[in-house]
Amino acid sequence: MSQQEQLYTTIINDLETGKLVLPTLPEVALKVREVANDPDISANQLAEVISTDTALSARLIKIANSPLYRGRSEVESVQTAVSRLGIPQVRNLVTSLVMEQLFLPSSKRLEKRMRALWQHSIEVAAACQVIASNQATISPDEALLAGPIHEIGALPILLKAAAMPELMEDEQRLDALIDNLYPKISEAILRKWAFPENLITVAAEHTNLQRDSLNGPDLTDVVQVANLQSYFNTDKALAPNERDNVLAFAKLGIDTGISVVELDENSEEYAAALALFQNN
Repeated sequence: MSQQEQLYTTIINDLETGKLVLPTLPEVALKVREVANDPDISANQLAEVISTDTALSARLIKIANSPLYRGRSEVESVQTAVSRLGIPQVRNLVTSLVMEQLFLPSSKRLEKRMRALWQHSIEVAAACQVIASNQATISPDEALLAGPIHEIGALPILLKAAAMPELMEDEQRLDALIDNLYPKISEAILRKWAFPENLITVAAEHTNLQRDSLNGPDLTDVVQVANLQSYFNTDKALAPNERDNVLAFAKLGIDTGISVVELDENSEEYAAALALFQNN
């Protein structure tokens, strides 16, 4: 058995027996999601929870004043930001913002991989925001959150692979291993986090190019298109005839040959969505 096959078998066995160490959602996100899911919670009560994290509070105020969400007057407090954005949207935005903590490398060996994975995730998130904003039945803030979580299953794989220098140095083999495993592990992580079923479906199904959404377009269609478009002009890009067979493009009314982020009418919205993940 090759090293790659051995690692694959080990991860699958650990996952099926509950032994695989899965990442834990940052504490502030857990608390915000718990409180926000209470139907009786008020905006002020949720704001109190968020205010315990100074950095997060500042970022939420910045988002409320961003081109994507700003109103007539400037937001100066967390309470006003929550009131403007709404509780469900704040829940998803907070989760999106703190996800970066999970992508911090635990060793120099993982630094390049983790940075690239996070960058890809937020680029997909920004594209999802743009696509969803043109779809009446899909929430843009849920689409934005789908970016950072759609490949979350790659993290446990990288942590295990880090103990195998030969595998880390063979990028092609490691990429193949990640591609084969991450959707199943992503699904397990989101179930552990008690995420809603539509986001779990995103993690499990966005790589299924034969998928035909029942009541499409849906959130998985959005992520599938955004992810495939992120590979345009790379060695992972699908051939034009292969893209034409992906039903999600047609369901969303998107040309298979043009990336939404390259269209002039979308460029500012894409840049604003990407800026949400920047701390400065």
